[in-house]
Amino acid sequence: QQMHFQEICVRRLGSGFEITCMSWDPTSSDTGAQIAIGTRDKIVQVLVLNTNSQLQAVFSVRLDNTVPKSVAFADDRGVYAFGLYNGNFIKLNGDDGTVVKEYTCKSVIGHAAVNQKRGVFVVDNAADGFTLYRLDGNEEPVRTFVTAPLSVSVPKQVAFGAEGRLIVGGSDNGSVYVFERKTGKLLDTLRHSNGGLVQTIAVGIEFLPRIRY
Repeated sequence: QQMHFQEICVRRLGSGFEITCMSWDPTSSDTGAQIAIGTRDKIVQVLVLNTNSQLQAVFSVRLDNTVPKSVAFADDRGVYAFGLYNGNFIKLNGDDGTVVKEYTCKSVIGHAAVNQKRGVFVVDNAADGFTLYRLDGNEEPVRTFVTAPLSVSVPKQVAFGAEGRLIVGGSDNGSVYVFERKTGKLLDTLRHSNGGLVQTIAVGIEFLPRIRY
């Protein structure tokens, strides 16, 4: 039997600008699922999808000179926002959206992923690969996972795998790179095609690379 998705709620957000990023809080309770959304007009907002399938606003804030490219929830229900053009890392209070912490990374941010358990986040630096930072640190990176030289600068998705032990990211040459987070070693290069962009990836819970010894 063919399954179909059913629309349960629709709502125009703000002034209707492009939605640049979205995240769901996995710790949300049964009373409502929290959703964080970033838009092209520098807005970050958090809403709750309640048990009646209605969206209720928690907060909405306009960032100073930061277009959010990625958002993620913190363990304390705060919200992380990552700036596309200025490379800003911002933590917002989960109740009212006030800025708790902010610093500028060493690059623009094409995409970002957070691993709360390891206390780190990784960004597509749109230059030479992916760069790792500490959530409780400063603008100094932990390490960079270097890929082949870019032929075109476009955002590429990056993700953690194997409970944060791996860094997996796309490319502009048809490849998906798999790095060991702790050492920065390139473990594998997965060939998606002979060329072209790999901008979107997803990592399964039990993902493991074909490690070359």
